[in-house]
Amino acid sequence: MKKTISFLVVVLALAACGGPSNRYATEPVQVTQTQRISFRAVEVREVSLPAYAAADEISVQTADGRLVSDGSVLWADTPDRAVALEISRNLTQITGARVASQPWPFEAFPDARLDVRFEKLVAQEDGRFRASGQYFVAVADGGRERSGLFDLTVPFDPMGGPAAIAVARAQIVLDLSSFIARDGLR
Repeated sequence: MKKTISFLVVVLALAACGGPSNRYATEPVQVTQTQRISFRAVEVREVSLPAYAAADEISVQTADGRLVSDGSVLWADTPDRAVALEISRNLTQITGARVASQPWPFEAFPDARLDVRFEKLVAQEDGRFRASGQYFVAVADGGRERSGLFDLTVPFDPMGGPAAIAVARAQIVLDLSSFIARDGLR
């Protein structure tokens, strides 16, 4: 309980520092590995987030499962759009393939379509950022379609407040992109 109160004090103090609201953007994480995949072009069709993760407010899950947020601590972009763009950028860098989020901007259709459905995408007060859910790869030419489950965590410093949460979200989206490239797009 003491950890929860300390964390919330830090979040609220940071929120009070910049006027009516503070917006936090994720910065791209450097991609260091590459992965060959079976497709030249992939469309990230849908990224489905739980209601709390799709909201503008940055939420933290307490030990008892409650989600706590502050209306003045916000994501800089709508989370579903931001995560879809991050996955697209990451997959492009990891695979070298032509990857774009929906709507598909090219004349030639993609070889595969990727849907990512998050069950959880949340910072936990104990310093873990967790992402779990399922991905689906639909293949246009009748090839082998794929799906898989994911459950990933990355550490962050809870005392770092929303900025640390933004860094952790960027890292977990990169880790998820690498996982999908390796297990779902090969």
